[in-house]
Amino acid sequence: MYALVDCNNFYASCERVFNPNLQNKPVAVLSNNDGCVIARSDEAKKLNLPMGAPIFKWENFCKHHKVTVLSSNYPLYGDMSTRVMTILEQFSPNVEVYSIDEAFIDLTGFDHHNFNDYGTSIRNRILKWTGIPTCVGIAPTKALCKVANKIARKFPKETGGVYVIDSEEKRLKALKWTAIKNVWGIGRRLEKRLIVKGCKTAFDFTQLSDDWVRLNFSITEWKLKKDLEGVPTIEFEIKQTKRSIATTRSFEQTYSDIENITERISTFAACCAEKLRAQKTSCHMIIVLLSSDRHKRDVAQHNASKTIVFPYPTDSTLSITKASVEAVKTMFKAGVKYKRAGIIVTGLVPTDNHQLNLFLHENPKHKPLMSAIDHLNKKFKTTTIKLANQDLQRTWKMKQERLSPKYTTKINDIITVK
Repeated sequence: MYALVDCNNFYASCERVFNPNLQNKPVAVLSNNDGCVIARSDEAKKLNLPMGAPIFKWENFCKHHKVTVLSSNYPLYGDMSTRVMTILEQFSPNVEVYSIDEAFIDLTGFDHHNFNDYGTSIRNRILKWTGIPTCVGIAPTKALCKVANKIARKFPKETGGVYVIDSEEKRLKALKWTAIKNVWGIGRRLEKRLIVKGCKTAFDFTQLSDDWVRLNFSITEWKLKKDLEGVPTIEFEIKQTKRSIATTRSFEQTYSDIENITERISTFAACCAEKLRAQKTSCHMIIVLLSSDRHKRDVAQHNASKTIVFPYPTDSTLSITKASVEAVKTMFKAGVKYKRAGIIVTGLVPTDNHQLNLFLHENPKHKPLMSAIDHLNKKFKTTTIKLANQDLQRTWKMKQERLSPKYTTKINDIITVK
C-alpha cells in the first residue's frame, strides 16, 4: 500500500498559518514579478477567480470581492514544505517527495495497521505541528493514491480528509467517479484522444486492451493503466543526482546596462554552484542564456546563448561566476532591453571521483573557501556570504509589491507575541 499526502492550497495555507485573519477568506498568490495567479484558497475558487489570471486584468475583481492578493513568498513556502516532509519521515522510512506540497509514502509491511486511522494520525500531526491542512489518499498503487486523495479532498466531511481504496468495490467506484481529465498524467492532448475512443472516466480507460494502449500510446500510459487496475507498475522513485542544474529568472524590470545584468548572472551562477556542492557533483560545462522581452514587439529583440567548457570539472562559485560573467559580456548588445537570463550547468560528475587533468587543475584554495561559505550560509539560513559583484541586499530581484514577511527564515520577521 502507498499513501499520498497532499497539502491543501499550500501557498495560501502557509500565509494563513502566520496571519489568522486570512482564515475563511479568499486568498490568491501571484507568480514571479506579481504576474499571474498561481494559487488560490477554496474561497477564491468559489468566486471563479481563474488559475493563471493576469492580475492587472483581475485587479478590480479582487478588490470588489475582497480577495487578499499576495506575492509569492518562496523562502516561507520552502521552509514549511521541509517541515511537512520531515514529519512524514516519522511515519515511513521511504518517502518520495513528489512536489513542494505533496509526497508519496511507502506503506509496505504496514498491513497490521488500520490505514484510515494511520492516515488520520498523519493529518493530525502535520496540522498540529505546522498548521497546514492536508488530505491523505491510501491505495495499492500510486495512481490509485492520486484518485483516493482527490476523493478525500472533494468530500472532506464524509471522509475526514482520509480515503482508503482497499477493495475492488471501492476501486471500481472511485474510477467511475473520476473524469478522464482528472487522472494523474492525462494531459489535454491525451484527454482528447481518449474521449474520441469513448473514454470519459478513469474506468473507461482501464477497459481498453493492453495491446491497443501499447500500440497507440507510450509505455508511460500503459503503466498508468495497469496502476489504475490495481497492479503496482509505477515504481517508487529513489532520489537521484540531477544530470544538469538550471537557474533562470525574469528580472523585475528590463535592464539595458551591463552592470545590472552581470550582477544577476553572478547571483544565478552562485546558486548553481551551491546546488552542485549540495549534491557533491562538479560540472564540465555551463550554458549562459540572455534574452530580451519577447512580449514587447516594438523594441529591439535579442536572444543569445553561449557555452563554456572547463578544462577540468569544477563546483567553485568563483570559477563558474567568472566564466559566466565573461560570457554574458560577449553576448550583451547596447540599446537592447533585457528581461531574462539564466545559467545551466551540465556535464556533471562526482566531485570525489573524476578524471584529473595533468596540466590544469582548480586552485586548491577554492575548496576550503567554498566549504566555509556553505557552512556559514547553512548555519544562518540565508545567503550571508556573497561575492562582491552580487547585490548584498537581495538574492532574487523580483517585483514583489505584496510580499508577506519571511516568518520562518528571517530573524527580523519572526512573530512577536505580546
